[in-house]
Amino acid sequence: MRKWNLALTYEPKIAGVRSGTITQTIRLGRKYSEGDLVAFHGWADVPYRSPWSWRTEYKSLCRVYNILVMNNGLLWLDDSDRKVVPWADLGDLAKRDGLNPPTGDELASLFLPLPKGADTIEAQILRWG
Repeated sequence: MRKWNLALTYEPKIAGVRSGTITQTIRLGRKYSEGDLVAFHGWADVPYRSPWSWRTEYKSLCRVYNILVMNNGLLWLDDSDRKVVPWADLGDLAKRDGLNPPTGDELASLFLPLPKGADTIEAQILRWG
């Protein structure tokens, strides 16, 4: 079990995470595990160059989904079907993540375009309870 302090800068999501109505975030990479503790914080001014403006208590990750971000959608690596879910079908995931508007297109706009030369990006869906 590790402890993580994660910054939140997506304004529509902050109030929901702080109040407990939003219990999911998507992060690039593969460093989180179920049982890890996460706390979220904001910045007083410029990210990484100013003090934190607020911080939540630590919450335990109850579910971590390993995914690949692709041009045409998301691929759940933990799913035995291993089908790509198109961006248009990811409105539920966007809503859980506190996106405004809660659509697959809005979710795609956070990840696309992929970096030059990349076909996929590793990411994780983190959920806490």
